[in-house]
Amino acid sequence: MSVGSGLQRAQAFMVLATGLYRASHLVVAVLAVVQHQRDSVLSWAGLAVAVSTSLLLFGKARSKGWFGTWPPLVDVVLVGCLLPFLVYAGGAHRPADIAWSMLLGGSASAVAAVAFPKPAVVAGVVAALVATHAAGYWPTGADVAVIAAHLNAIVSSAVLARVFWWYLRRQGSLLDAATAQALAAEAERARYAERIAHHRALHDTVLATLTAIASGRADADAPPVRERCAREAAYLRRLVLQQQADEDRAPGTAGAIERAVRSAESLGLRVNAQYDGLAEVPGPAAAALGDAVTEALNNVLRHAGTSRAHVTVTGGAGRVVVTVVDRGVGFDPRSVPEGLGLRFSVGARMRESGGAADVDSAPGEGTRIELRWPA
Repeated sequence: MSVGSGLQRAQAFMVLATGLYRASHLVVAVLAVVQHQRDSVLSWAGLAVAVSTSLLLFGKARSKGWFGTWPPLVDVVLVGCLLPFLVYAGGAHRPADIAWSMLLGGSASAVAAVAFPKPAVVAGVVAALVATHAAGYWPTGADVAVIAAHLNAIVSSAVLARVFWWYLRRQGSLLDAATAQALAAEAERARYAERIAHHRALHDTVLATLTAIASGRADADAPPVRERCAREAAYLRRLVLQQQADEDRAPGTAGAIERAVRSAESLGLRVNAQYDGLAEVPGPAAAALGDAVTEALNNVLRHAGTSRAHVTVTGGAGRVVVTVVDRGVGFDPRSVPEGLGLRFSVGARMRESGGAADVDSAPGEGTRIELRWPA
């Protein structure tokens, strides 16, 4: 996976850290089953579930760049909630016998804390883990202190992982903002140097020729003078065309989104665009936002059955949220095949740049697309 931006580096580190945390728990699980429960078929089955689910979870996170939604949810349900009961059914009726399956709940809690963006969802997952683990320990006759210590470990794992992820994400966003600012300053210096060079060239060519003609030192009808004027007129045209091209390629978030809006308007769509607290983001993220807005507006043109769309951009401190809304015919997002349409062309672009996209639509209710960077 690419680790070019600060956010991508933060994501890569959290995938690695939680993966190592899970690996340490799996080592304990393997040793416990081999040494003490080798005759329990259900213990071996539970270990196989834990290993295969972990490979799925971290394998997809490694290949995609982040956890996504379904792999962490499957991990929480199978490894975090159901595994202790499976091991207990296999004959592990003492606290020490079931401890290895309980231990894996800590790494499931840590993954959930960083994989799910909404705090309410994380709190619900941790509460489910606490409830199921308390219920799993209770039939073994474990002391209250043992149960409390284990539940504290589950909560602590989630809290620490969430704090680490918040800090790394914040530092990554600050790094990206500083990089974007440095690149913008360097680009401005380059443009200034180019303007100075053009000013000198204009002084030595066009201005000198016009001054000579105006003062009478040069005959405007003379063939050499006319030829020189033609060359300098071509030079001026190139300067004008280059300036227009530079304006069309205006760098940054505003330029990328505005190009998308103008592109849709050129095809007949009326777009009401509002900008509030627009923040600059790294070039790849700005390009992804612009491309995603372009495809969202193209979708309005192709499918919404309306000639109007609304684009709202908000942000601050290196964070941008763009919403594209139409009041068209809408659709059922569940009916769109995986890998096609908005899910692929918009969602994939945002995920690859470290952002996220949500599509909210229903037949007859229009469509709302929210683009966020960072995720």
